[in-house]
Formats: sequence, structure tokens, C-alpha cells
Amino acid sequence: MEYSTGKYSPLYGYFSISETTYGHFVGFLLNPESLLFSPDHPTLAEMNFLRNRLVVLGLVLLATVLLYLLLPSIRQGSMEPSLDVQRMGLVAVSPPPPPAINVSVRTGQLPGDPPLFFREALPVDGSGRQILPRLQVVLLHGQAFSSKTWEELGTLALLATNGYQALAVDLPGFGNSPDSDAVKTDQHRVDLLGRFMEALGVRTAVLLSPSMSGHYSIPFLMKHSAQLHGFIPIAPVGTRSYTPQQYQSIQTPTLIVFGALDTNLGAQSHKNLMQLPHHSVLKMEGARHACYMDKPWEFHQALLDFLSKLE
Repeated sequence: MEYSTGKYSPLYGYFSISETTYGHFVGFLLNPESLLFSPDHPTLAEMNFLRNRLVVLGLVLLATVLLYLLLPSIRQGSMEPSLDVQRMGLVAVSPPPPPAINVSVRTGQLPGDPPLFFREALPVDGSGRQILPRLQVVLLHGQAFSSKTWEELGTLALLATNGYQALAVDLPGFGNSPDSDAVKTDQHRVDLLGRFMEALGVRTAVLLSPSMSGHYSIPFLMKHSAQLHGFIPIAPVGTRSYTPQQYQSIQTPTLIVFGALDTNLGAQSHKNLMQLPHHSVLKMEGARHACYMDKPWEFHQALLDFLSKLE
């Protein structure tokens, strides 16, 4: 018996073909000679119809395989930003490298009573133009030293190379600054530091003060802490002259530095300065009173780390 059955094509929808015709076509695929001897072989139109459908099916399968193979490269290409998009600023690109920092060093002397000799190291670019400093650092010195100490230790060049303006002063009676009776009181010494900073355009400084220079820095901290962006006392004198309440009123970030072998002034100043509310401590093992000279590398690393946190 011959009956028709419905077939479905994604391209043509439902179509009808007799079971006999379908069977003959399958038989033809398996044994083409069978149709020559079959009494009820399909018509030429039916064979053409099936052949066209198979051609369409083959094309669909071929297109599917090609699409599968090409899809990864298409997706990858779509994810790569074009040059035009980068130019429009729609895609993040790597920033240009920062300009190389060179160092400009100069010396000078401020007029007044007393005149003050100083050394300055500035960050400059390759053409010698000054770079806006990240911070301004004022360096005082101890009893046996002067501003030249910071130059020989490499501190001035280190600061400038890292983008800071470094100003080291010879205090009255030391280095190239003459002695004077005009700095006999705390107020006179506070005024002298204020004059030095104002003359050199220092608005808010990071004040570094070792040992003897505490006669200048500690009174200045108590009277003008708002002018200090940071404070780095290194076993300074003069810390016993103030009450806990005075220390606790200071909001200036402070790095307390002392050598572990300095059991006199270092330990004493450390105990008093610990009353400052915003402080951190660098205790340098195996170092004496002038700990920054015993271990300059460790000191410089801590100095740069502290300065970076102030920005």
C-alpha cells in the first residue's frame, strides 16, 4: 500500500512525499542500479525534489560548520579596540612614563640678623625647568654638624630625586652662618625659623630636626604646628619643657627617630614625644645618637616612606 506522510523542512515547512518514493530514493543512494530494475520506481520530478532538498540541507550543514570555526576569531576581533576608539578616549590606554627627574643644587645666604647660609636641592626636568615639588622639607642639624652634612650624606639629592624640595640651613654659629645674640630665647629662635621659611617661599614644611636643633624645632612645633605638614625629630633636646597637655594638642604627623644605643637623649626624647597623638617610631638597632649617619640607608628608606604618607 502506498500512502503519503508529512515531512518538515526548516527552509520550506511541511511537504508531502510518498513512502514508496522515499524508499526508492534511499535505495538509490545505497544501490543506484536497483532503480533500473524496479517496476515502481519514482518519477523524475520526485527525484529532483529530493535531490534539491538534500542540496539545501548540505549547504545548511556546511554554513553551520564554517560559522562554528570562524566564531572564535570573530569574537576576538570584536574585543580588540580600534585605533579610532582609542583616539576618542573611550578605551583606557597606558599613561606616558613620568619625566626623568634631575637635581639642581644651589647655595645662598639670607640677609638679616643673623644672616643664614643654606643649601637647596630642587627637582628639575631634562631641560632644567623646575618641577613642582611634592613637599618642602626643611633640614636642621646637630651640634657637630651643618647643612653640608645632609649634602655629604646624600639626603638632599635623594629628596630632590624623589620630587621633594630640600632646604638645609646652617643655624647661627654653625657652618657658614655667624653666631648672634639675637637667638638667645625660644621666641627668637621661633622667629628665625619663621623668617627662613617665609624668605624661601615655604608655606607648610616637613621639619627634620636632630639633637641640638630641638632648641629651634620644639618651640616652633608648639607655637606654629599649623605651618608644619610633618615633623621628624631625631633625638632632639628640649622635649622635657612641655606638659602632656601641650603635646596632646599637636595634630602634626610625627616620625620619632632614635638609635637603640642612645640610652640618654634618644630614650628621653622618645618617651616625651610619644605623647604626640599622631606619631610613629623608627628605632634603629645598633645605631648611636647620630643614628642617621650610622645607618643612612635605613634612615633614608624610612624618611621617604613617611613623606609619601603625608601627600
